[in-house]
Amino acid sequence: MAVITNIDDLKQIYRRRVPKMFYDYAESGSWTEQTFRENTSDFDKIRLRQRVAVDMTGRSTATQMIGEDVTMPVALAPVGLTGMQCADGEIKAAKAAEDFGVPFTLSTMSICSIEDVAENTTKPFWFQVYTLKDDDFMTRLFDRARAANCSAIVITVDLQLLGQRHKDLKNGLSAPPKLTVKSVANMMTKVQWGLGMLGTKRRFFGNIVGHAKGVTDPSSLSEWTASAFDQTLDWERIKQFKKMWGGKVILKGILDVEDAKMAANVGVDAIIVSNHGGRQLDGALSAIRALGPILEAVGDKVEVHLDSGIRSGQDVLKAMAMGARGTYIGRAYTYGLGAMGQAGVTKALEVIHREMDLTMGLCGRRTIDGLDRDVLLVPKGFAGEWE
Repeated sequence: MAVITNIDDLKQIYRRRVPKMFYDYAESGSWTEQTFRENTSDFDKIRLRQRVAVDMTGRSTATQMIGEDVTMPVALAPVGLTGMQCADGEIKAAKAAEDFGVPFTLSTMSICSIEDVAENTTKPFWFQVYTLKDDDFMTRLFDRARAANCSAIVITVDLQLLGQRHKDLKNGLSAPPKLTVKSVANMMTKVQWGLGMLGTKRRFFGNIVGHAKGVTDPSSLSEWTASAFDQTLDWERIKQFKKMWGGKVILKGILDVEDAKMAANVGVDAIIVSNHGGRQLDGALSAIRALGPILEAVGDKVEVHLDSGIRSGQDVLKAMAMGARGTYIGRAYTYGLGAMGQAGVTKALEVIHREMDLTMGLCGRRTIDGLDRDVLLVPKGFAGEWE
């Protein structure tokens, strides 16, 4: 059995075990993939200050995100099609997150439904929604999330239009996927994955098929998807969604200072600095570069989290030391899920936790609250000096 010491070890196993179209879905960005690459490479530009002769005993990574206790400031991000990376993938990821003590966020575009996840877990999870036109569908979606005891809604605000993702287009990866001779042939080589999919009844978009008007089977999903997203979205509409839900709200997809200020004025519980993992506007700043100016603008008005580019516990520590109150992993746990199922998600969390814990100690810190910019060496002009 392979010795797993970092997230990349899981990625290599994942690549061998999962069909190419689903691997490419996770491991790709839009257009030239510049933003996708810089989300990770920009973390490498930030260095750490090693401290010695400091008491490193009694370290703890425990903290809170939107008032909820977490064993470390890491949530599992909403990832569409997770149930195609591994049979019943959303259920397995949610169970791993629950056991580890971190939040799990279910995507609206999941294979397993809200009800599926709720039936297989015991603690509240978070639910991600898109800004869709259909108020009836949205109202019923919120009702279902309430019935499933979801403790927060994550509203994705950066997907009014779908960024062009070359690999997905070439692979025929859409909603639902368009299978080709080549993709089917590749799937047939992934025996373990195939046996898992044959053994589950959950192969379609469980939150949409049978729930959205006119979507009674996978074949009718494509037309609904093409027309459902609201390109007229504005801040008043976000206020409407907030009112529809009536509970804790997190806005995902904030990358600009002015948008962060508007989000704070709406009165949400948290914002997530994110560029959708580099899958929307290529050429946008990496999330970690955008974090500093946003924190300066709204850090005392709303809880600020970071998503996009995190592949290690050191990345988590860097984001927290810069002032974030929480982080999200999407690809990192997807690698683990595709590689080893629920055990792989647990392994991804263990790797990140261990890296973060050891790095805290070597930087002379024992708690999350003790992390600050003093443990970092940030290049001058890191956020950019743009005209």
